[in-house]
Amino acid sequence: MIKRKQFLQTVLSASMGTALFGFMDTSRSQHLDAADQRYLTFDFHCHPGRFHRRGLTDYEGDVAILKTILAMNASHLSGAMFSLVADTLIIKPGPTGVSVERPYAPGEAWKEYQRQLISMKDFFQGADVRLSTRASDLANFAKQDKVAAFIACEGGDFLEGRSERLGQVYQDGVRSIQLVHYAQNDIGDLQTENSFHNGLSKFGKEVVQKMNVLGMVIDVAHASYKTTKDVADASRKPIILSHSILAMEADRPIAKRAITPDHAKVVAQTGGVIGCWPSGFNKSFSEFVDNTLRMVDVAGIDHVGLGTDMDSNFKPVLDNYAQLPEWADALKAKGLSDGEVQKLLGGNALRVLNQIL
Repeated sequence: MIKRKQFLQTVLSASMGTALFGFMDTSRSQHLDAADQRYLTFDFHCHPGRFHRRGLTDYEGDVAILKTILAMNASHLSGAMFSLVADTLIIKPGPTGVSVERPYAPGEAWKEYQRQLISMKDFFQGADVRLSTRASDLANFAKQDKVAAFIACEGGDFLEGRSERLGQVYQDGVRSIQLVHYAQNDIGDLQTENSFHNGLSKFGKEVVQKMNVLGMVIDVAHASYKTTKDVADASRKPIILSHSILAMEADRPIAKRAITPDHAKVVAQTGGVIGCWPSGFNKSFSEFVDNTLRMVDVAGIDHVGLGTDMDSNFKPVLDNYAQLPEWADALKAKGLSDGEVQKLLGGNALRVLNQIL
């Protein structure tokens, strides 16, 4: 542990610094400094360096994560949901989307959750982020110019039908669970598969209720409309949909992952937030700005944020945190006030975290 921590700190402060900061010119740096004074910024969904991937050496994995952490710090990102991926061992990305290769063996999903959690916490020991479990951490660490890292998990597969595991997961420091991902689990139905539970399952309702009691953020990204509606009905707290976009043409890339206006309104009506997703569904950064405004028109200015899916996004149109000021400026150029942009960048996130955690 000590050796790895020393390695991470050495890499962070020495050889990688100059190379990784080269992408920003002086004017951009000044712009970021000015933006940091005005905005609290939050990403509802990210995978720095895609740390959950197998097949990388510790060195390769650490360097990949550090590159994104350096970009977060350089861009003065206040905080983010750092997400484990529950079904990573049994899914495979392909040219037409993500496929599920096999079911999990009994106990395998829980073991994989523990492996990823240990890896992430080990990394936090040497990286310039702060493990966060309370809403107040976001503002407090932002004042120190440190990234507040909230651990999340994409998919509740690791529960394996045992809701009592949520207590252990909470003790582990996890503060958000996205109920479903790409592999069908026993919690609820997905956007990308045929209905299996007719929405949220009986076990899923138990999970929602226990997450409310513990004070954990319920994420309905990847969930079907029926599942999302069932979660909204079952939850006493706001819910989030960490990364999606409003539907457009049916032949757009990953169109199954887009949501309808009614879907968005279900989340908003809980008091929750939808993270706008800068994936390759959008044809350009400019169109992503327009699609953000479409989401604002549908869900309301108090219910929209950002969910980048960094570094696991599909052909992203926002692929570096240095673009956050550009996003803010573009939204203001389209007519949003400074206060409204502050809500989208992080104000809405802080409100929801205050209500739940």
